[in-house]
This record gives sequence, structure tokens and C-alpha cells, in this order.
Amino acid sequence: MKFFFATHLLSLVNEQKCFVMNHPKGLREANEKLYALRFPEQIPQTLVSSNMERLKEFMRELGGEMIIKPLDGSGGSGVFYINQQDRNTNAILEAATENGRKFVMGQRYLPEIRDGDKRIIVLNGELLGAVLRVPLETENRGNIHVGAKCVQTDLTARDLEICQALAPLLIGDGLYFVGLDVIGGFLTEVNVTSPTGIQEINALNGVHLESQVIDFIEREAEKRRES
Repeated sequence: MKFFFATHLLSLVNEQKCFVMNHPKGLREANEKLYALRFPEQIPQTLVSSNMERLKEFMRELGGEMIIKPLDGSGGSGVFYINQQDRNTNAILEAATENGRKFVMGQRYLPEIRDGDKRIIVLNGELLGAVLRVPLETENRGNIHVGAKCVQTDLTARDLEICQALAPLLIGDGLYFVGLDVIGGFLTEVNVTSPTGIQEINALNGVHLESQVIDFIEREAEKRRES
């Protein structure tokens, strides 16, 4: 709730004189799991539910396996790979949904995760850079703090397509600095509160992306000084 109240306080800032990145209202509206649902053509098959039977039915529709994740998690916390053959699946769903009282996201398992989870940094609707996070052999999560290895990667035509689809809404919501997670050409999350990756991209590519971010902030601040 501290974060929620902080966005309300920041909403009191005079926008004509002070630039806040990202916009407080946009941060409140953009749940990092649910925001991607606004772009159904870009995401894998997804279901949000607290009903365990419906989630298991959805898993069967997907061929007997899927990923589940909490709507309020970060850094891979609470993300599970489940399948019909695992005797722990019911227990995992019970814990994740708090016995049907809490919504979770079920999503088609993308085997391309073995190749890596691409973090794409977007600034003002444009691609800035990307890093591929390759999970450990014992993991299905491509999060750096659980051991994923960062490797150099290229931005593809598909990455550009996803970015162009999201850009108008991101900018409209005041979400100028964003991290998109892409696995196998599918958008899985839209990170707006703390989109990491710049340090890793810099180290792998010999660039300084932070200078472009600061330049953008200074330009926006200058517009307000001139108005």
C-alpha cells in the first residue's frame, strides 16, 4: 500500500511544472501481469481465475501443462510450471489461489524459455535495447536473481511489431520507461515500476543507455520550464 499511496501523492504534483516518469496514474492502472491482456494478439493463451477447476480445465486445453503466476508478484516469485502428471499440481493451485480466494494468471508454457526470456527496454514508445536472460537448466524462470545468465541479443522485426502495438497506449498512459518481457515472440509481461536491464545491456554491448533516458527526462523538464 505504500507504493499505492505514493502514487497518489505524486499525482498532486503540478504537471505543468514538473515531469514525473512514469506517470502516477499510469503506474496505478498498469498491473505488470494484467496490462499485457490489453494486447491479445501479442500474448500467449492466458486465463486469469481463482477457480481451481477452471484453471485445470484450461491446462488440459493447453495440452496438459502451463505456467501460473501471482498478479502481484515480481522477480519470478510465485511462478510455477505445472502439468497434469505432477501429483503436486493440486497443492500448488491450492496454495497459489489460497483455496480459490485469490486470482492467479495461467499462461501457455512456452518451451522457447530454454532459449531465454528477452527483456526489451522501451523509452517513449521506441525500442532502446534488449538483453536475453537464459535460465538455469534446473529453472523455468528467466530472472537474473534466480541465476539466469545474461547474454547479448538482437532486436527483431517481431520485437518491433510488439513495441509498435503497445506504444500508443503506453505513451497515452504516461508510461515512458518500460521493460517488455518476450519469450518465443510472445509478450508475457509489461514492467513499469522498476524495469531493470540497462546495466546488463550496457555491459554486453559497450553502450550507455542511461544517457538516452536522462536526455529524454531533461527534454521533458525543459518543455515545462518553457511553458
